[in-house]
Amino acid sequence: MTTSPATSATAAVTAPASRLTPKRLYRALALAEAVTWTILIVAMILKYAAGIEWAVLVGGSIHGFVFLAYAFQSVLVGVNQRWNVGRIAFAVLTAIVPYATVPFELWLVRKGHLEGDWRFEATDHPADGNWVNRLLRWFLARPLLLTVLAVVGIAALFAVLLMIGPPKIG
Repeated sequence: MTTSPATSATAAVTAPASRLTPKRLYRALALAEAVTWTILIVAMILKYAAGIEWAVLVGGSIHGFVFLAYAFQSVLVGVNQRWNVGRIAFAVLTAIVPYATVPFELWLVRKGHLEGDWRFEATDHPADGNWVNRLLRWFLARPLLLTVLAVVGIAALFAVLLMIGPPKIG
């Protein structure tokens, strides 16, 4: 089967737009974190207004898992984008305040802090020689492994935190 020049040109133009860039990953999880805040707030209303106790368990679990995923990707994207430790920590902390991840993501975009692709290769930048950046590049070269380890690690941390006990809300 051959492709026409128009089909090849369309594929070439649309292929890069479909890639998961640091900006797209950060935006997706910043929005997911805000959505799960809504789920948790609705669950709390259901618990206290209608006595539906399980709503907070479900809503809180969804929110907790997405919170951990957002925190992980904040570190991943932050290291990739060469953010300082303070900006990475602040990114994680924004998930504690309802809906704060969205304005922070917009600020990051406006300031250009999410521009650029994943850093697969070392550059002349002094930080590229440290172990964190070498580890980042090693995992970025193995996206399936990175994804599996991230999901398993987040799930394991989530399970440990649930064994310790869910946060006491009200």
